[in-house]
Amino acid sequence: MTEADSPDEAARKLFAGPCDFIWGSTSAEQLPPDKLNEVAFVGRSNAGKSSLVNALTGRKSLARVSQTPGATRQINFFNLADRLMLVDLPGYGFAKRSKTESEAWQKMIFSYLRRRARLRRIVLLIDARRGVMDSDRQVMELLDKTAISYGLVLTKGDELKLAECEPALEAARAEATKHTAALAEVQLTSSFKGDGIAALRTHLATLAQ
Repeated sequence: MTEADSPDEAARKLFAGPCDFIWGSTSAEQLPPDKLNEVAFVGRSNAGKSSLVNALTGRKSLARVSQTPGATRQINFFNLADRLMLVDLPGYGFAKRSKTESEAWQKMIFSYLRRRARLRRIVLLIDARRGVMDSDRQVMELLDKTAISYGLVLTKGDELKLAECEPALEAARAEATKHTAALAEVQLTSSFKGDGIAALRTHLATLAQ
């Protein structure tokens, strides 16, 4: 960041820099060394995690976007300019998952959270059309136990009517106040239209090395 760069411009440059997939794991016992600060993205299946990672980095296919809910079954690591690791976690709450699979998901994610000393933030994605659901609350309680700060990011904001945006934000903020590790700030985004993406980049860039 130069003296002339505003925080927004510095964030834009960071996320426009090289970003490479470096590791994929189906087990929390097989993770890369945590040499960089990390930001992890988690949300219900089909909440738009991969689309958001692609939008933040200005790429169309960095993270694989699937039309099949529950398709992402591994933890994927992306090195952003050797300054920040972006981590795409498997989705949760997919109805067709068995109880055994759901328990395995929770065990893997909890193990990941406990092992990553440089994990600085969890971005918890909430489908803006549906709001915070019971499966989201269960994950928020899990995150509260780890004491790792997390922020709610509403996705698919372009599918809301203008009059629905503020009520959706207010409902998410009200839920966040009930959780000890949740940040008060909630952001509304659209990976399709780009709404809120620049602001989220600026927020996450403060966590980079």
